[in-house]
Amino acid sequence: MSETMIDAEIVSAENDKALSALQPDYEALGEHLDRRGVDINAIKNKVAGYGVAIPSWGVGTGGTRFARFPGKGEPRHIYDKMEDCAVIHQLTCATPSVSLHIPWDKVEDISELKAKGNALGLTFDAMNSNTFQDQVDQEHSYKYGSLSHANKATRQQAINHNIECIEYGKALGSKALTVWVGDGSNFPGQVNFTRQFERYLDAMKSVYKALPDDWRIFTEHKIFEPAFYSTVVQDWGTNYLIATELGEKAHCLVDLGHHAPTVNIEMIVARLIQFGKLGGFHFNDSKYGDDDLDTGLIDPYRLFLVFNELVDAENRDVEGFDPAHMLDQSHNVTDPIESLMQSAMEVQRAYALALIVDRKKLETYQEDNDALMASNTLKSAFRTDVEPILAMARLESGGSVNPIATYRTSNYRQKVSAIRPEIAPGSSGIV
Repeated sequence: MSETMIDAEIVSAENDKALSALQPDYEALGEHLDRRGVDINAIKNKVAGYGVAIPSWGVGTGGTRFARFPGKGEPRHIYDKMEDCAVIHQLTCATPSVSLHIPWDKVEDISELKAKGNALGLTFDAMNSNTFQDQVDQEHSYKYGSLSHANKATRQQAINHNIECIEYGKALGSKALTVWVGDGSNFPGQVNFTRQFERYLDAMKSVYKALPDDWRIFTEHKIFEPAFYSTVVQDWGTNYLIATELGEKAHCLVDLGHHAPTVNIEMIVARLIQFGKLGGFHFNDSKYGDDDLDTGLIDPYRLFLVFNELVDAENRDVEGFDPAHMLDQSHNVTDPIESLMQSAMEVQRAYALALIVDRKKLETYQEDNDALMASNTLKSAFRTDVEPILAMARLESGGSVNPIATYRTSNYRQKVSAIRPEIAPGSSGIV
């Protein structure tokens, strides 16, 4: 049995308080869905089987380019991070895996880290390389790029780092590498766009060759930041080109915040599914750009529309369809554990809502060019309160009916604050 970070009796007592309301709410929703031809238990079982990965860096307080204000009980190292991630999974039963970032999460004894994951009931999701900042012992700087740098030695350094991440991940049982680069330019004429992209592709081919046969590599596009005039992998089209150039193990990763505000992300998802190159997601939300806000905070309907495309592909049994799901957020003013729990539940909610869409009606309206009724079919699902489904799935999986309330009752944050030394404010950066 896995270690639990919060006393099971606390979870049970909190659940007992909620049961008198949950059971009739679930039954009432079941009757409502039954009239629509939807089996509530089937939806609940699918939701219970769904999982989204937690980024190890997400359990720390984030920041901006100007400042970071550390929270109490900040994790000191990857072992603290794993314990915080275990709290999230214990209460939500929705986050069974953790995505590591190297070298931030590097340890000398990998077997010890794997054992920690096993003890906590957590597995390891995609590995994330870091060539967007310089490390203390680094020979060549990434100030002017990494995998696309004009200097061959710098490119080789970045290649070697990504291969190191693969080796590290193999020891942990990971099956994927996510590569995001901050390479780009800040001035017109600073780089030759074509030669820069050629260098990037050449370097990525070297990384690709090091992939085990059962691994995938995810490349991530980003419209801007930290380079503000141009970025090497600036949109999904370039990302698709990279994936097709590299080979069948290469796929595109879609971060919801890495697009211009007017971009139709759900259509991008559909295109990548259609051509077999959707690798997965980094879920978050945005108001202006890559804000890394909590998932579903600003535009929950867009999140639902993304899952509408995913469920459509799931129902059609699209060959090779197996996208990886991960949260990727920066928590500046909230407790990161609470935000990540909330976001995991929001992703589950979007999945549940997409599952109850009346697909037959939707297809009929689409074929009849009935725009209004097709849209209303989606809205009918979106407006449904599926909270009883999510809560019942958590309860039957051994989690908490009300995760945030239970977390606060447990005083977990106060307890770890007494153990973990307070971090001085003043640093900048996203983590």
